[in-house]
Amino acid sequence: MALQITDANYEQTVATDKLVVIDFWAVWCGPCQRISPIIDKLSQEYEGKAVITKCDVESCEDLAAKFEIRNVPTILFIKNNEVVDKLVGGVPEAKIREKIEEHC
Repeated sequence: MALQITDANYEQTVATDKLVVIDFWAVWCGPCQRISPIIDKLSQEYEGKAVITKCDVESCEDLAAKFEIRNVPTILFIKNNEVVDKLVGGVPEAKIREKIEEHC
């Protein structure tokens, strides 16, 4: 299961030399619901190599605003506290995996 990232635990979560993946989602978003099990699966597969998280935009408004999230799902790839890549929309698992591999 992917880690739930919040406004409160964000700084602690990204304080790592590993790739941090944040899936910004919302309960009412159909594509978000389709990506959710993929994110959970990838979090298990890449455990120890990457920190894969989920962020509910409705309960983490400050974090969504910080990254100017306008559409969900949006997946950010963060390395050394810098956004290094981004995917927007209901992308396939292969595309998410490709980005993780590229930045791990």
